[in-house]
Amino acid sequence: MTAFTVALVLVVAAAGLLRWRRPAWYWLAFGVTLAALRVLVRYRSVMDACGLTVPPARWRLSLARATNRPIPEPRPPRIRRLRPTRTGLVLRLKLRPGQDVFDIAAASDRLRHSFSMFGVTSREVRSGVVEVRMTGYDVLKRVQMPAETETRAMRVPVALREDGSVHYRDYRAIPHALTLGATESGKSVYQRNLVAGLAPLDVALVGIDCKQGVELFPLARRFSALADSPDTAAELLDALVARMADVYRLIRAQQRITVDVPDAEIAADIWDLPDELRPTPVVLLIDEVAELALYATKEEERRRDRIITALVRLAQLGRAAGIYLEICGQRFGSELGKGITMLRAQLTGRTAHRLNDETSANMAFGDIAPDAVLAAIQIPAELRGLAIAGDASGGWYRIRAPHTSLRQAVNLCNRYADRTPDLPELAPFRPTTGTATELVPSAKASPATA
Repeated sequence: MTAFTVALVLVVAAAGLLRWRRPAWYWLAFGVTLAALRVLVRYRSVMDACGLTVPPARWRLSLARATNRPIPEPRPPRIRRLRPTRTGLVLRLKLRPGQDVFDIAAASDRLRHSFSMFGVTSREVRSGVVEVRMTGYDVLKRVQMPAETETRAMRVPVALREDGSVHYRDYRAIPHALTLGATESGKSVYQRNLVAGLAPLDVALVGIDCKQGVELFPLARRFSALADSPDTAAELLDALVARMADVYRLIRAQQRITVDVPDAEIAADIWDLPDELRPTPVVLLIDEVAELALYATKEEERRRDRIITALVRLAQLGRAAGIYLEICGQRFGSELGKGITMLRAQLTGRTAHRLNDETSANMAFGDIAPDAVLAAIQIPAELRGLAIAGDASGGWYRIRAPHTSLRQAVNLCNRYADRTPDLPELAPFRPTTGTATELVPSAKASPATA
């Protein structure tokens, strides 16, 4: 008995230590089993308390009266599958007649308390089927990306969502995006993760960094073109517009619209072209968009209008030509001048780190998810890297990118420097680099996002 007691105390102490220091290990060792049992035992009573049950069918009531049996209890949604994950549980429910997916979403906070989970989110899989994702611990406190992620053309993992799933930046689905964040909010780390994810792919990276290149020029060996001033940026954007026109002429020449060609083979963008004819897709990263929109003289105003006009044209027409925009900034508001709101309308993806003003949050989410505005301005300063991500569908979620130091990003860009395509239109803007920099072992990444 004494040995059993000692062993039990040691197990409880080990569980408590793991839960404090290594919540992921605690979850995999103890938490997932306890949580699954808790959900299965409490399920019916919790659903009834949360108002997620429906009265029994009339034929059941009639049968009970006819056979003098007890009245059937209200029925909760039927559990189709309970699947454990490395961060929580995934519960797939089949809704009863009369129930709606919004009923589950409205009760998410009550379900979180009732099942003693850290977070609960839900989404509709198909008509009548809802997937409820429950996280057992704060996955955004210490971001650990899964060892294996889905790989697909123009789709890169950049962060972890609050429900434990991976947040991908999919350029084929969301061609253009806006990323905002105040100083020391983690925006630069998010941008480094984007570059790190794109570096191994067959894609041309083009950058505009008006802070004299301090953010993007260390990664120059993987960039096909870079600009470090508004004047150079204006010329670079004009070259991209010219490239876009050339690509459209190529697509038009290869459309093959005849009665013998199936609809699926008619080219409408670069991804419909044969591999040997397909131009290299281009991702344009702009580090500080406000610097391109500010002016003090008439000459700078003309340059500013030229830049914004080119950006709007690329945002409106660039997707089919394989040109994708990734616009970042500390501030993004209508006071930046004409054309800014038109540009914003074309930026489907929106990501906002901690912001200092509500106007920028409104520019990011006011037109797609008004309830995300408050969440964006309430991000605490000590949680650098935490962000709100959304798109034109109106959905939004909290994400956090893993910490990637500048040295790690430089090493990765140097490793894949041989994948940097040489685009003739952008040759004047190709950054000059010396011999390959030796890869320097980077310090162990901090668990918190910088």
